[in-house]
Amino acid sequence: MAGSFELKKTDAGNFVFALKAANGQTILASESYKAKASALNGIESVRKNAETDDRFDRRTSSNGKPYFVLTATNGQIVGQSEMYGSAAAMENGIRSVRDNASDAALNDMT
Repeated sequence: MAGSFELKKTDAGNFVFALKAANGQTILASESYKAKASALNGIESVRKNAETDDRFDRRTSSNGKPYFVLTATNGQIVGQSEMYGSAAAMENGIRSVRDNASDAALNDMT
């Protein structure tokens, strides 16, 4: 089973998506979008930019936990990971995004 994008509408009426691995774990979460079309464009941006390692910005949170953000060619963040317990676990998360994003099905829950 391949990964999937879950597109949801928030209680505030905005749209968010998450890239989920085959096991159902969220591996990348989006920001909130006002328009559904913008969220769908964000999904396409993840598909495109996940192919390039340079688009993954590896970061460390204020409490020392590693995480990453995926950026578009213009530098805008299109998704963020969870906080990981180690740099190796973060790298596994990046690999999972790269492996799942391009052919992940869209599960539109709006």
